[in-house]
Amino acid sequence: MQHAPTWDPQQYLHHADHRTRPFHDLLARITALPGGGAPRIADIGCGPGNVTVQLATRWPAARITGFDSSQEMLDAAARYAGPTPGGGELDFEPADATRWTPDGGYDLIVSNAALQWVPGHAERFPDWLGRITPGGVFAFQVPGNFSAPSHTLLAGLCQSPRWRDRLGDGARRHLHVLSPEEYLERLTGLGCEQVDVWETTYLQLLQGEDPVLEWTKGTALRPVLTALGEDRAAVAEFTGQYRELLREAYPAGPHGTVFPFRRIFAVARTAGPAATKESTA
Repeated sequence: MQHAPTWDPQQYLHHADHRTRPFHDLLARITALPGGGAPRIADIGCGPGNVTVQLATRWPAARITGFDSSQEMLDAAARYAGPTPGGGELDFEPADATRWTPDGGYDLIVSNAALQWVPGHAERFPDWLGRITPGGVFAFQVPGNFSAPSHTLLAGLCQSPRWRDRLGDGARRHLHVLSPEEYLERLTGLGCEQVDVWETTYLQLLQGEDPVLEWTKGTALRPVLTALGEDRAAVAEFTGQYRELLREAYPAGPHGTVFPFRRIFAVARTAGPAATKESTA
């Protein structure tokens, strides 16, 4: 049985600049929202809140709620909660996206690098879209790099004779991401009037010793670290083996380590009138 990984907000934020860049690119494609000067916004899988707070910069008077299933992440996000400088409100609530159903009236439902952890998330689209204000927007971005060495080497190591019995299914990273074409077809088939789906591969230049390992410790490696728990010797052995594989796959260059980072984006507007002018007040 696969258990939810235990998250480390500080490790996740280690490469915060690189991790937030796709979110800014996603927001750039979202135009006017209904809801007047104070749209209601939900952030599914808000993590430590560092990107959720960016929504208050874009929509200063918005009423924003970040949802996450990790108490560690919610604890880290709590520092952002409260009134925002633009007259809006930001809060955070526990919720499991596999079951979460909004109570209606959201002008924007957004998700940043979270739905890949949600089995069958595309089956939730009708519930989410059905509770967005007419003319509102559903937008998300997910990784599309599961065929990259960082992931295939990890999967192979987990299934090696040394680790497959120890880790079992608990550390297996099940893939829940559709292709860009499938997302386009799903969202269009659900009656969205405007659907924009695209993909981008960021060529990131990471710094430091073993930067790809440090990157995966915040995301892809979390199920393994959770499964190994407090067995520090096993953690050290596994990460040491993974480190050597990553060093060969991602050799350090004179200016850093190049780490290609493919992402899939979607912005879908529901049927109905949309706001004609975006508030910047």
